[in-house]
Amino acid sequence: MTDTRIALGVEYDGTNYYGFQKQKSTNETVQGHLDASISKVADHEVKTFCSGRTDAGVHAFMQVIHFDSNANRSESEWIRGVNSYLPKSIRILWSKKVDSSFHARFSAINRSYLYNILNSQTPSALWADRSLYVPHRLSINNMRLGAKYLLGEHDFSSFRGSSCQSKTPIRDMKDIKIYKNKDFISVELRANAFLLHMVRIIIGTLLMAGKKEITPKEVDKILRLKDRTFAGKTVKSSGLFFIGPQYPQKYKIPKSKSHLNW
Repeated sequence: MTDTRIALGVEYDGTNYYGFQKQKSTNETVQGHLDASISKVADHEVKTFCSGRTDAGVHAFMQVIHFDSNANRSESEWIRGVNSYLPKSIRILWSKKVDSSFHARFSAINRSYLYNILNSQTPSALWADRSLYVPHRLSINNMRLGAKYLLGEHDFSSFRGSSCQSKTPIRDMKDIKIYKNKDFISVELRANAFLLHMVRIIIGTLLMAGKKEITPKEVDKILRLKDRTFAGKTVKSSGLFFIGPQYPQKYKIPKSKSHLNW
């Protein structure tokens, strides 16, 4: 029987995992659980490919993965079957047969992330693993002004983690939106792709502008210096959510939603 390519939409709480990518040193990765669970439903060993690897502690509203299988399963059977083997913090949202030309990573044209900041006088017990607590009063206007300098195609070396293996630091930042809802500030970023820790370093830098430690114009200077030492701290991963990828319309992949009003 010929293999069929299956795409799955995956939601997960990354708090207790060592990132998405499977590792030899631990079984507690999102991909490790997915591969094992899908393999049980398929009755053969399965290797998955994802739209974008996430670090330890990072969550996902809709990670997209694909795999090839000769198992005869309906879309609902893939969803119910795989979910029955997964831990409750990982869930399959949808299943779809796709053309063999589809690749979860290489077919993606854009990716979006959301970073969640709790800006209040007291920390939260419920949001400790899903936000960054910042008690200092922040200027949303300064953060928005600073973010504008990051739009477009640039060398993002200043916002690149030291162990990044990407061949080029050039990325095209399509959009950055900053919202405030009561005590929460949400930053949504969309680009063709992201470097290692890029979002978390950008957030650390925009927080400097928000605290008025730097002017918004200095964000532009930091970008042009192409030197990581001038940018802000790499903020913690627990406030970061992978919203999901965007693909060409021909693949008819369900669109992810930002969940900004949760």
